[in-house]
Amino acid sequence: MWLFVLFLAIPLIEIGLFIQIGGFIGLWPTLAVVVVTAILGTWLVRSQGSLALSQIRASFNELNDPTEPLAHGAMILIAGALLLTPGFFTDAIGFSLLVPPVRQFLILQVKSRIKTTSFQSRANFGSQSGTIIDEDGEILDTDPHGPSGWTRH
Repeated sequence: MWLFVLFLAIPLIEIGLFIQIGGFIGLWPTLAVVVVTAILGTWLVRSQGSLALSQIRASFNELNDPTEPLAHGAMILIAGALLLTPGFFTDAIGFSLLVPPVRQFLILQVKSRIKTTSFQSRANFGSQSGTIIDEDGEILDTDPHGPSGWTRH
């Protein structure tokens, strides 16, 4: 139900803001503001998105919990979508999601509502000594026990 209210309320808020701001500053300046915020938002999302990707890579490389960098990345992605959507309300939300303290506050709010019992990371991407183990094998064309029954058509 709340999703329906959200999809109904946001366009109504945007229309109201367009009417108010357009009446105050005029049509062309209003449209210019919408285009400039989309361009500026795209540039900010790209720069912060690449920073978030590097933080995600670092957390995977160091075998740390990637939850927080992934959450930052997701919020930056949402900010980008909101900034590309024409409107003042969505731009305000999008720009606020690009501010790291706002994202951190939202992450803390979500974390306070979620209970994590454990987090474990195990990775063994090869031998620690750098030794490569080579295996030779032979592919058999027929099964000595006959068909399994699973492969019959």
